[in-house]
Amino acid sequence: MEMALLKQWRDIAYNEQTNKGELQRFWVKYFNMEKEIYKQLLSNPGEEVKGSVKELAEKYDVDILTMVGFLDGINDSLAVQNPIEEMDEETVVNLVFDKELLYKNMVGAKADWLYELEEWNAVFTEEKRKELYKEQKTSTTIVKGEKIGRNDPCPCGSGKKYKKCCGK
Repeated sequence: MEMALLKQWRDIAYNEQTNKGELQRFWVKYFNMEKEIYKQLLSNPGEEVKGSVKELAEKYDVDILTMVGFLDGINDSLAVQNPIEEMDEETVVNLVFDKELLYKNMVGAKADWLYELEEWNAVFTEEKRKELYKEQKTSTTIVKGEKIGRNDPCPCGSGKKYKKCCGK
């Protein structure tokens, strides 16, 4: 059986044995191609992009595995996710993305080369982008409660000092 495209992509992209410089060059090349695809998608955000993996690779002028990597990256931001685990070149996929979710996921991935694309200016106002950015950042921030001092009253309501009650 032919190895699934997604596995082939991940074996190359995340290969621990690959020389660090080679892997870095691989990712730089990939990120540039990814950026070009997003520029095209964002310049017409309402378009329903659909086709086989092979057709989309041709449409965006990238090789099949680059398109697989792109599909892997955008999948969580799509209105309807693609069957990326088992797709092959002929699998029909879509690139219909949820604009807000895509923007937030780019922020979450710290992909500033993507969420700072000027094509976003036509999609969202600057205020809206700031709001989405903030929403994404606060959704991943852990807020710790106030620390209870040893001699403070116990929060359980017993009336005892914390150290003599729940702080034991």
